[in-house]
Amino acid sequence: MQVPASFEFERAESVPHALELLERYGPEARLVAGGHSLIPMMKLRLAQPDALIDINGLAELSQLGVEGDTLVIGALVRHAALLADEAVGAYFPIFHEAERVIADPVVRNRGTVGGSLCQADPSEDLSAAFAAVRADAVIVGPGGSRTVPIREFHVGPYETVVEPGEILTELRVRIKPGAGSAYEKVERRVGDWPVAAAGAYLRTNEGMIVEAGLGLTAVGAEHFAAPDAEAYLIGKAAGEDVLREAARIAAASCEPQADQRGPVDYKRHLAGELTYRALSRAAERSRA
Repeated sequence: MQVPASFEFERAESVPHALELLERYGPEARLVAGGHSLIPMMKLRLAQPDALIDINGLAELSQLGVEGDTLVIGALVRHAALLADEAVGAYFPIFHEAERVIADPVVRNRGTVGGSLCQADPSEDLSAAFAAVRADAVIVGPGGSRTVPIREFHVGPYETVVEPGEILTELRVRIKPGAGSAYEKVERRVGDWPVAAAGAYLRTNEGMIVEAGLGLTAVGAEHFAAPDAEAYLIGKAAGEDVLREAARIAAASCEPQADQRGPVDYKRHLAGELTYRALSRAAERSRA
């Protein structure tokens, strides 16, 4: 039988209260909302926190909407809520397409955006989607708040820049005219971690690409991005040859690892093909 080690449990009543509890219990305290990653690790005793701090009641972390020219996504927003939001789908279809292939309805109804990003799994879908659109992460701690580009948020497998005593509170994504985005994923079965996946964001002006973002997951892309391929796209027309070359550059920049989901060559091939498909659909949407 899988039984977690003993731990203290507290329910936070506000963000300042959660920060106070984190300080009280120290670096071995953990925040819990959906718990779909943390609880299984605790049952296997791969994680043995001294205390769990329940933040499910913090409504201020559940905001989801447009503020001026920015889409604001609270860290406590459930996957299902992000998937159902019409404004999200209109401005950033990449998020809807990524959410549709994350796990199953049970996980999507309880799992949170912030929890997924903070888990920092190398195969996380939302990490690639947020990297593609160059979101910013807002982190609050005892010294106040700070904003970190999402491409600097993940520093390694299961590691982020969120320090002990800090909380990821929201993600912010600029809304710009002439932009399109898309997400493509190959998985062994519905709801599984990806064998490979790619997200694309393109902004065009008079047929030319003026901004490009590529997010890759499960293929060893540093910070879930492909900056060389993005740089190649700038200033070019979004034709098939250009998009295929960008996809080739993106695949070449990956460092996939062979595992039960497939060998290195297969994953690299998938990275290129999925990048091309995502770029093609993003380009179509940018012209719409």
